[in-house]
Amino acid sequence: MVLLFASLIVSPGQAIAEDDPSFTITFNDGEVSPSRLEVPAETRFEIRLINNGQTPAEFESIPLSKEKVIGPGVSTFIVIKYLDPGEYSFFDDFHPDAPPAVLVAVPSED
Repeated sequence: MVLLFASLIVSPGQAIAEDDPSFTITFNDGEVSPSRLEVPAETRFEIRLINNGQTPAEFESIPLSKEKVIGPGVSTFIVIKYLDPGEYSFFDDFHPDAPPAVLVAVPSED
């Protein structure tokens, strides 16, 4: 009975996560790719953060109130639960000379 209850608690969260759209941002010693990433507005989604560089990177976005340090060779993720349509800048805080990048939250075409 305890295992059944535990599976009911875990399964719904896993189902939602598997259905979330996923996007990737790659860091490489001061280079961020892509520099412009379109994501769905008003939708929960995941951003995979991959550091292919030899130095640490930090995804930082003041408009999103998100930051995450990524060690060399490390892959991680963040979840964005909801964005209004618009542009949200982000940058690699460990490489301040690198150009900033932007997430563009695009409304669905219902």
